[in-house]
Amino acid sequence: MKLKIDKRETEGVVILTCRGRIMIGEDANALRDTLKQVCSSARKVVLNLSEVTYIDSGSLGIMLGVYNSARAEGIEIKLAALGQRLQDVLQTTRLTTVFEVYGTEEQALAALGAGPA
Repeated sequence: MKLKIDKRETEGVVILTCRGRIMIGEDANALRDTLKQVCSSARKVVLNLSEVTYIDSGSLGIMLGVYNSARAEGIEIKLAALGQRLQDVLQTTRLTTVFEVYGTEEQALAALGAGPA
C-alpha cells in the first residue's frame, strides 16, 4: 500500500499519521518533504506510525536525517504507536537510543506538553 500521510494539529503540536509502507523513493521522499515542510513552521511534531506496515533501511536513514536536523534547530519530534515490526527494526538498529518513541499518540503529546487530539 502506497504511503499516505494525514496532518492535523492540536495545542501547537502537528500530528502526522502515516499509513502504508515507507520505501526508498517516492514514499520516503514524500515523508521527508512533509516533515521538512512541517518543521519549517512547527516546533513540536508527533509522527504516528501505528498504520505503517513496513519501512526499509533507506527510509529509516532519511527519517533519521530529518530528525537530527530538526533537533539541531530546537524542534521536537516524537515517534508514536509503532507496530511490533517497526519496534523490532528500531531495536535491532539501536535507533531507539536516537528517536524518542512513545507507545501511544497520547503519551507523545503529553511528553510535548499537549493533551489528546
